[in-house]
Order: sequence, then C-alpha cells, then structure tokens
Amino acid sequence: MNPITENQKRIPPKQERAKQRWREFSVVLAGCLMLGSMSCSSGNQEVEPVVNVQVAAVEKTTIEHTVHTTAVLFPRQQSAIVPKISAPVEKFLVNRGSKVREGQLLAVLENRDLSAAAEDTKGSYDQAQATYDAFTAANLPEEIQKAEADLQQAQKSLDAEEQIYTSRQQLYKEGALPRKDLDQTVVDITAARNQYAIAKTHLDKLNAIGRQQELKAAAGQLESAKGKYMGAEAQLSYSEIRSPISGVVTDRPLYPGEMATVGIPLITVMDTEVLIAKAHIPQSEAALLKVGDKGTIVTPELKEPVAGKVTVVSPALDPNSTTVEVWLEAKNPKNELKPGTTVDLTFTAQVIKDALAVPTVSVLTAADGSTTVMLAGSDGRAHQQAVKAGVRQGDLTQILEGVTDGQKVITVGAYGLVDNTKINIESPAPGGESKPEAGEKSKMQSPVTNSQGRKLA
Repeated sequence: MNPITENQKRIPPKQERAKQRWREFSVVLAGCLMLGSMSCSSGNQEVEPVVNVQVAAVEKTTIEHTVHTTAVLFPRQQSAIVPKISAPVEKFLVNRGSKVREGQLLAVLENRDLSAAAEDTKGSYDQAQATYDAFTAANLPEEIQKAEADLQQAQKSLDAEEQIYTSRQQLYKEGALPRKDLDQTVVDITAARNQYAIAKTHLDKLNAIGRQQELKAAAGQLESAKGKYMGAEAQLSYSEIRSPISGVVTDRPLYPGEMATVGIPLITVMDTEVLIAKAHIPQSEAALLKVGDKGTIVTPELKEPVAGKVTVVSPALDPNSTTVEVWLEAKNPKNELKPGTTVDLTFTAQVIKDALAVPTVSVLTAADGSTTVMLAGSDGRAHQQAVKAGVRQGDLTQILEGVTDGQKVITVGAYGLVDNTKINIESPAPGGESKPEAGEKSKMQSPVTNSQGRKLA
C-alpha cells in the first residue's frame, strides 16, 4: 500500500472528486466561449467578391456602314413582243428557254396576201420611176428643143418679111409696084412678128415655169408610188417576229396555227445575264447611298454572295410607302439568280478607316438610350465608362467618344456588373470554356460565392 499523505488524510474523498469535476467544467466552458467568439468575429468580416470576366482591346480598324434590306429581282431588259398584225402563226423558230440574239427571227405569221400586195405596189413604183426617168431625160428636153426651133423659124420668117417689105416699099416709091401689094407686105410682116412673139413666149415658159412644174408632177407621182410600196413592205415585214434584245425566251403562249392578235404578247424575251434588285429603303438610310456604291445579294440557294453596284437612287419618294427605290445591278452569267426571287441586300454606304472599334457585345445600352462599356482597369477592377457609339458592323461597333486605343473592355461578364467590382480576367479556352490568364490563381475557375454561399459570377 502507498503511504497516505498528510493532506489526503485531511481532505475527504467526496470533496476531492467535486473539485476535479469543477476544474474540467471550467476548461470546457472556456473553450466554448473562445470558439463562439471566433465564430462571431469571422461572421462580421465578409470576403470581397471577385468576378470572372473576359476582355478585348480597343483597336483601330476599318468599319463599313452597311444598309440591309430585302428586294425583288428583275431582268435588266425584258421585251413582251406583240404582233402589229392579226394573222395565224405559220411557224415558231424558238421554244421556251431558247437563247436568242438581237434581230433574230423568232416566228413567222401567214403573209401571202401581204406579199401579193407588196408585189403589186412594187410594180406601180417601178412604173412611176421609169416615167420620171423618161420625162427628165427625154420628153422635157425635146419640147424645149422644139420650142427653140420654132423660135428660130419665126425669127427667119420675120427677117424675110422685113426684107420683102423694104424692097417693095422702094418699088412702090418708084411707081413700079401697086399699093395693094405694099399693103399685103405689111400684113405678112405683122403676122411674122406675132408668130415670133408666140414662139419666144412658149420657150420662155418652158425654161422658167413649165419645166419646174412638169418635174414636180413627175416627182410627186414617183414619191406616191414609193410610199405605197414601202407601206406594203412594212406590212409584210410585220409577219416576221424578230427579237429586239438578246436574252432567253421565257414565255411562248401560242402554237403554230393559232391566231396571233394585235396587242397580245406572242413571245417574251428576258436578258437574265444582268439582273436588277429593286429595293425600297427608308429615306434616312437611302440618303447615305449614291450611284456607284457597292452591294451584295444573298439567297439561301447561293453559297457565296453576288457582288453588284448601285445604278439608280430614285430622286423622289414612293407616295404609297414614303420610301426611296434603289436599284442594285449584278451580273448573272451562270443564271443562278432567277427573276422574281426575293433576296437579301447589303449596301456598303460608307467606309471608315482607322475607326476605334470594340466588340458589339461589350456595348451596354440603357433604357434611356445611353451607351456604356465596362473597362478592365490596371487595378484589377471594372470601371463603367460612358461612350458614344457610331457605326455597327456585325460583331464590331465604332466608338466615337469615351475610350482610347489599347484600353480593354469587358466582353463577357459585364452585364449587371457593378462599377469598381474586383475582377479576374480569363481567356477563352479552345473548347469554348474560360480559363484564367497566366499569373492568376487556378482557384478562381470555380464560381465565386460570398459568406452566405450565394453565387456571384
């Protein structure tokens, strides 16, 4: 047995056990109080949230101001050929889809009566031509020649009578000739003078007036015959239907033997190698366009857009829609585009070089129309910046005021982000997932939560 100390002898066993229990309880109570104090202290100090974002730099680039609309395709040239005479169709020389050239014969109408009329008028014309030639070459000069001969004869007769009169007058003075013979000579010389005057007047008329009138009459008959002949030839030519343009036959409603009627299209030809997209654009956007601007045509059937250029910007508004009609002309050598198709158009109205541009997703628009971006500052925080947006081209937007070249704007995570929030910049991974940039802690890949366990980003 162990010896019992003096103190143990003085303290009863029950009291010793009670003191031991009190000391253990005090230690446990002190530990609980310490743990409670530490828990309360940590609850009062929240961890500052950090938001994962992606950024892009503000860069200078070329921005194109484009206008988008829809349009309907039309051929550049189209001709619905109508006959000028009503007659049965004798034969067609083309079918639908046939390629034709300008001036090519497409169809022939019955024309036997017109051919006979043309032959008849041609004979009259030839006869009038022959008469005119004979008159100008023979008849008229012959009459003038005869009149000149008559005048010369009248002159000789007058001279002879004057000589007879002179000699007889001498004989009468000498008493060798009776008076009645002298008087007869006076009558003969007067008649000769009258005949000379008549011949001279006739020749003068032929030379002055008669020749011109005769020529006019002959020429008039010739022109009349020629006009009738040309009219008959024109009627005959109307029986031959020819194409006024080069293109493709798109419609041919009749068959040989059916009646072609004046004013009703017999054949339709379209030039489909060049098409025109006619669009109606609001006045504000049409004011940016001018003849010569570039554009593209897009349809689901084409793999690549078709390039074209603006050829017409209407100077007046459409009174029904108050829009401006704009034509975009494009080549169609492979006939991939079909007239009548509805297509999407994009006009390049303006090209801006060295424009400050940011991704369109980084531009935030408020309810009042104001625009802002969230800048990624060098202090590791996001800063809201008011900007003035300009032209938008696809996923890029021009910034006129508010940012400078080289600054970084937040592209992913900016929506709802509070100004001056601490951020963690991530770069897109090849698979589309984000990852921290070099130097960042890998723990930021997980969602950030506050002390209450709510997800912040």
